[in-house]
Amino acid sequence: MSRARSRTLLVVGGVAVIALGAGIFAGTRITSPADAAARAAPPEASEVTVPVELRTLNSEVVTRGDVSAAGAVDVVPEVGGLETPPVVTGQVPTVGAEVTEGTALLEIVGRPLVVLAGELPMYRSLRPGMSGPDVEQLEVTLQRLGLDPGDVDDEYTATTGDAVAELFERIGYEPPAPDPQVEAELEAANDQLDQAEDLVEDAEEAIEDAEDAAPDAPVDEDALEDALDDAREQLVDARATRDEAAAAAGTPLPASEVVFVPSLPRRVDEVQVRRGGQVSGAVMSVSGATLVVTANVDDAARELLAAEMPVTIELPSGDEVAGTITAIAEAEGEGATGHDVTIAPGELTAEQVEELRGANVRVTVPVESTDGDVLAVPLAALTAGPGGESRVEVMRDGATELVEVEVGLTAEGYAEVTAVEGELGEGDLVVVGESSDASADDDAEGDT
Repeated sequence: MSRARSRTLLVVGGVAVIALGAGIFAGTRITSPADAAARAAPPEASEVTVPVELRTLNSEVVTRGDVSAAGAVDVVPEVGGLETPPVVTGQVPTVGAEVTEGTALLEIVGRPLVVLAGELPMYRSLRPGMSGPDVEQLEVTLQRLGLDPGDVDDEYTATTGDAVAELFERIGYEPPAPDPQVEAELEAANDQLDQAEDLVEDAEEAIEDAEDAAPDAPVDEDALEDALDDAREQLVDARATRDEAAAAAGTPLPASEVVFVPSLPRRVDEVQVRRGGQVSGAVMSVSGATLVVTANVDDAARELLAAEMPVTIELPSGDEVAGTITAIAEAEGEGATGHDVTIAPGELTAEQVEELRGANVRVTVPVESTDGDVLAVPLAALTAGPGGESRVEVMRDGATELVEVEVGLTAEGYAEVTAVEGELGEGDLVVVGESSDASADDDAEGDT
C-alpha cells in the first residue's frame, strides 16, 4: 500500500508542476487591449543630429559642352555658271588633311578649286576691267602669296590677270581661259587696227605719189592731207579699242575655281563628296586649329556666369585642362533654350587637341568660395524663425536649444553659418530631422 501511495503522489506532483509551467507560459501569451494598442502605436521620434563642421565651401556651375573647332565653315563652290554637270574629278581630301592657302582644295570637271583666305565670298567671276572690294581682296591675297598683281587697288587689270595665271601655273593647272566672246572681240579689234594702219599707210603713200607727180598734173594736196588726218584718227581709235579688248581678254578668275575662307591654314573636318559624284551644296567642312567648347545653361546658372571667368575642362581620358569663358549669348536655332556659353581651352598638347576634337566634356565653373575653412552645417539644419531669421537647433545635454545664425555662402549642400545669438562651434550637434527606432520594436516583437 505504501508503495502505491508514493507512486500516486509523484504522478500528482508532476502533473501540478506541468500545469503550473503551462499557466505561466500562457500568461506570457495573453495581451490586454491596452498593451495591444500601445504596441500598435508608432514609436516615439528622436532627433537626428550631425556635428557642425569646419570646411571650405565652393560654389560652382557644372555642365557639359560640345567641343568644336573655332571658325568651322562649310565650303560651297559656286558651280551655277558651269556649262557641264559639276562632277568631282579629283583632289578629294581626307578628313584631317591640312588646307593651306593657294592650293587646290578639290577638282571639279578637271579644274581646280583654289582655296584663298578672305572674308568676302567669291560671289561672281572676275575679269580685267571689273572693280570692287572683291577685286581688292584678291589682289591683297595675290601679293601675300608672292605674286605681282600690280597696284593693289579695286581695279582688275591685265597685270592682275597675269598674277592669277601664275597662281594656277604654280599648282600645275592651265590658267583660266577668257570668255569666247571676249576673245572674239579682241580678234575683231585686232582686225580693225590692221585696217586702220593700212589706211594710214595708204594715205601717206598717196601724198608721196602726189609729190612725185609731174608739175602739170593737178593734185588736191589739201584733200590728201585731210584723208591722212582721218586715217590717223581712226588708227588712234582702233588702238584704244584693241587695248581695251586685250585687257578684257586677260586671264579671268571664274567663281567656280576659287573659294575664300576667313583664315588659313585649316583642317578638313568632314567631306561630303567623292570622286565621280556631283557637287550639290557644301562639299566639305574645314575648321581652324583652335578648339572651343560650347555649353548650354539655364537662366539660373547664367546669372552666376560672366566672360573671363576661369573654368576646368575634363578630357575624355579624365585629365583636366584650364579654360576661360569668352562669350555668353542666348541660344539660337529652332527649339533652342537657355544660354550658350563659349569656352576657350588653354594651351593644349597635340594629343589633347585630338582627344578633345568632337568630344562632349564636363565643364566646371567655380563661382564663389569661402576664404578658407568656415563653420558649416547641412542645409537641412536651417530653419526659419517667426521673424524670418535663420536658426539651427543644437542638442546639448539631451535637450535642444535654438541658436540664431547668419547664413553666408551655400554650396555643396552646406551653408556657412555664424552665431548671432547663442553659441555655436565645431563639433556641436545640430538637428537635421527626426527618426523612429522601428527596428528595435521589430526585434522586440520577434522575441515575444
